[in-house]
Amino acid sequence: MENYEKQKSCPTGTFPYTIKAGDTFYKLSIRFNVPLNAILRANPGVDPNNLQIGQVVCIPSSPTPPIPPCPGGFYYTIKAGDTLYSIGQMFNVSVQALIAANPGIDPNNLQIGQVICIPVRPVPPCPGGFYYTIRPGDTLYSIGQMFNVSVQALIAANPGIDPNNLQIGQVICIPRPRPWPCPRG
Repeated sequence: MENYEKQKSCPTGTFPYTIKAGDTFYKLSIRFNVPLNAILRANPGVDPNNLQIGQVVCIPSSPTPPIPPCPGGFYYTIKAGDTLYSIGQMFNVSVQALIAANPGIDPNNLQIGQVICIPVRPVPPCPGGFYYTIRPGDTLYSIGQMFNVSVQALIAANPGIDPNNLQIGQVICIPRPRPWPCPRG
């Protein structure tokens, strides 16, 4: 096996990567979220069909996509297994609304750690109650304790919310607590 230079000088905008067993440029393009053609351009003279373990290649740095503006909405960080459909189901938002709120995203290639905007859902009607915006650490139980309302009453006043997945910035309805009946005497 040939000796490859241990420290390869890579051009600005790229970083050195040492080939390991099973690596291909295609797999590296997926791992580093970089187009395959960009890796090929960064490595002229390297035969992509004959990569050697220990060989140092240059991988273009994936530019961090800008976080989209999200007026009135809230941000969500993509997790493993997320799709726009599953995110839409989670937040009761259409896939079209998600795409419109996040111009430039590839709906078929969401990246773990990518931040997207969840557009504001219509605020639930709240007759006789008031609105509350979810803050870090809030749970339906803690909100119920804060406003003297049962968890069941909060769920009833906010159909469609996931009680186990409240989102910071989400607006919910807090129903007024029912007064205790006065004993007649």
